[in-house]
Amino acid sequence: MSFTLLEKLTQQLQKRSEAGNLRSLKQQSVLKDFCSNDYLGLARNEDLENIIFEKIKTLPQPHLGATGSRLISGTHIYNLDLENYLAQLFEAEACLIFNSGYQLNSAILSTIPQKGDTILCDELIHASLREGARLSLANKFYFNHSDLEDLEKKIQKASGEVFVVIETVYSMDGDIAPIPEIKKLCKKYNAHLIVDEAHSTGLYGNKGQGYLIEKELHQDIFARIYTFGKGIGGHGACVVGSKVLINYLINFARAFIYTTALPLYSLVHIREAFEHIAQNPTLPQNLHAKISFFKNLLSDFKHDTIFLKESSSPIQILRVGGNERTKVFAQELQTLGFDIRPVLSPTVKSGEEILRICLHIFNNEDDIKYLTKNIRLIASRLSL
Repeated sequence: MSFTLLEKLTQQLQKRSEAGNLRSLKQQSVLKDFCSNDYLGLARNEDLENIIFEKIKTLPQPHLGATGSRLISGTHIYNLDLENYLAQLFEAEACLIFNSGYQLNSAILSTIPQKGDTILCDELIHASLREGARLSLANKFYFNHSDLEDLEKKIQKASGEVFVVIETVYSMDGDIAPIPEIKKLCKKYNAHLIVDEAHSTGLYGNKGQGYLIEKELHQDIFARIYTFGKGIGGHGACVVGSKVLINYLINFARAFIYTTALPLYSLVHIREAFEHIAQNPTLPQNLHAKISFFKNLLSDFKHDTIFLKESSSPIQILRVGGNERTKVFAQELQTLGFDIRPVLSPTVKSGEEILRICLHIFNNEDDIKYLTKNIRLIASRLSL
């Protein structure tokens, strides 16, 4: 019996539905936000919005859209100024802006490593980096999450130019990579380190420059990637590094060359958001206070199978396990008014399904108390 293409696709969707992990789109929720990446509340900050609109009025703006790719008609003078500003902000030789973190991550790994080279990725890196590695002609391998011994063994077996790919704050665990030790290994074996700062941009450093700069670990890194759709509350991303790296991407990164550039509004948002953080240093401080408050309330939480993973970032992970059980947990919290989403397999490994709880400066202490109280109550019911 032969199947049409649509029948084959329907079968695959049915299998996913039966496994309890069929995805669907849902409109933005009116529940209390404990799920978005808007950690500093800049995506909803009216003062920042007004500043952006006023700034745009002062700039030459011949079009609403970019009108073309960066190499044709899409490079506004403000774009070049912004890249210079970001290079100085992130203490790098040069900077290049991409339309999104996904596009940038996919581009850098599919463009820089060549056939015969080796890409070594932490097993928990973002799907966009996995996609870039998959598209590359280089050999690619994954090492156990933040496992220095496993990384060293794989570096020793690697061929060609070696690229080690990590994040500072991991989006599905909320933990922070052992950067100093990984840098030492890269130096020892002459490997090139690529670091994605997506979930630390805006949250660390006195001007929101990210974890590496705050900890003075940003030197001698081949490429650092910063995204602007999370802590910065806008859109787009940039890579900083040597002038040679940036020029190479301009000339060879197809995802950069053949896509329409960002509109002016997105560019202005990026700069004004960083300026806003620099002028309001209590923003990240308040966020980290909320993180400590949440963690302290659950410091004595104990359960046979459900536990809170260690994290000092705004991403707090409650490991529940099982697609159905994790969905039930999330649904009960949503019924209570909390917008918390389950992360199911295959996004995470089967049996390691989680609730990804994101904390923000706009989450008040009463709501955090009520949330932690109900985490305990629901967990106790699920164990019966």
